[in-house]
Amino acid sequence: MRGRVQGVFFRDSVRRMAGSRGVGGWVRNRDDGAVEAVFEGSPEAVASLVRFCHEGPRGAVVEQVEAYDEQPEGIRSFSVTH
Repeated sequence: MRGRVQGVFFRDSVRRMAGSRGVGGWVRNRDDGAVEAVFEGSPEAVASLVRFCHEGPRGAVVEQVEAYDEQPEGIRSFSVTH
């Protein structure tokens, strides 16, 4: 995700949503100002998180989201990394 996505509780909001939907993966800030995430779970739950990433939490201004399908790695928990 690109735009004003750091410093607006984006990662914590994604973590809470992932937990409530049973989605595993991670979310982190990148050095270039973007936020990067990996989601694993049911197609509906993952799609819900991707939709949220297009808007973000209050205070965020999302300018771009890039989403890719990849092979699942079996990630069951969700973490916020740096």
